[in-house]
Amino acid sequence: MRSKATLKQIAKELGVSISTVSKALNDSSEISKATKDKIKEFAVLRNYKPNLMAKNLKHQKSSTIGVILPNILNSFFAKVFSGIENVARNRGYNVITAISNESLDREKQLMEMLNNGAVDGFVLSIAEETQILKNFDHYNAIIRTGTPIVMFDRVTDSVRSDKVIVDDLDSAFDATQHLINIGCEHIALISTIDNLSVGKLRFEGYKRALELNKMDFDTNLMLIGVEEEGLDVKIETLLRAKKVDGIFAIDEHSATRAMKLALQKGYKIPDELNIIGFADGAWSRRLTPSLSTVSQHAPEIGEKAATLLIDRLQAEKAEILDYRTIVIKTELRQRDSTRKL
Repeated sequence: MRSKATLKQIAKELGVSISTVSKALNDSSEISKATKDKIKEFAVLRNYKPNLMAKNLKHQKSSTIGVILPNILNSFFAKVFSGIENVARNRGYNVITAISNESLDREKQLMEMLNNGAVDGFVLSIAEETQILKNFDHYNAIIRTGTPIVMFDRVTDSVRSDKVIVDDLDSAFDATQHLINIGCEHIALISTIDNLSVGKLRFEGYKRALELNKMDFDTNLMLIGVEEEGLDVKIETLLRAKKVDGIFAIDEHSATRAMKLALQKGYKIPDELNIIGFADGAWSRRLTPSLSTVSQHAPEIGEKAATLLIDRLQAEKAEILDYRTIVIKTELRQRDSTRKL
């Protein structure tokens, strides 16, 4: 691979100043056409590439958004990213995507690295470890440098920023109420994300629906804080020991595992057991029977988050925009895993 020349090396070899080389490569009218042509041809010959990071720092603008996702395997985050990328492209911005892998330290490293002139602002969803430890200082530190942040889905009130969320509590209430409306009397809750803000809100919605309908709040019907590797065993135990006729799983993975295991145990779905999941990935539609879900409209979340960030980046310096929290309404998509009303 050929080495890349620097401005200093080009200037030295051509016997001109660094300033002359820089102006020539930027097509300045201060430099004669003959000199510009000579310097440009030599730069191509020596494989010169401009230092975009330095250029961004000089002009204090990169026209690039940093997107930090908690994990790459969740289809919800992939759909959110598609919305972000669509708006960014249409408004002339590039996107750099990074994965925190649910790690606080990794999240900090990524933000510090990208905040060194690579991006103008961030769109992110908080890593699981960050929420568990309630360590949000790095967000506020980034904002103090003048770099705005927009949070989506997993957010915190400890950071003053724009946010895009869904109505998690109301959505969970509506899903549980739907199970009650179709005749379910013993509704189990499955959650592997109770340590996240969205998990707590969905649990609260489930609880409120039971209370409003004067149904027993039976902790024996709740699988909360279950590790992924022990999920199947816990679900099998629940199905074997309890008379469950409805399941509300507050993440899609738990819902699909519950339905698969219930079918293996001989349950007739939805005649004997009704199941609703949260998030609307491809598996929900492809399963047999298809899975009823709460759809979060993930692309719209991404579009709103990117719009909030770019609007703030493009606002005049004298214009102070109030921080906004946009709530995206969800939709209960009834499929074959629940009885029809």
